Amino acid sequence: MTDGPHARVHVGFRAEDASRPLVAAVVHLMRYGQGDDAPWEVVGTDDTTLSLTRPAYGASAGSPLTVGGRVTGVDESIRVQVRHPGSDTPVGERCCLPAGGENAAWSARVSFTAQPGRTLTVVASTGGHVAEVERFAVTGVTSP
Repeated sequence: MTDGPHARVHVGFRAEDASRPLVAAVVHLMRYGQGDDAPWEVVGTDDTTLSLTRPAYGASAGSPLTVGGRVTGVDESIRVQVRHPGSDTPVGERCCLPAGGENAAWSARVSFTAQPGRTLTVVASTGGHVAEVERFAVTGVTSP
């Protein structure tokens, strides 16, 4: 769905026992510039059952970083990764934060190593019931 310079795209997977695809995240994109060839950039996710509200989009994020949001679910295990473009592996990771409940707050601290001025992606994910990653949330930050 697009609304001016904003677009939201549902992404997910099809479970063997589900009649329709399951939504893992709603990816929020922004269009930068004018014209038909202006690029779309992922700026984060807009979600309801797993959110990443801290740090905010575009924040300056030093290590260790406090990450948090809200989760709805039973017996969740949240993995937090800090990633940067061009790397196949995280520059920092914290696993397996037990969480659950109805719109329950969660938070974790993750240490990472990144060069100053780098764009980083903070990823929170949970799964393990029907798929390794069933829900995820992301936000972009910069290393000071």
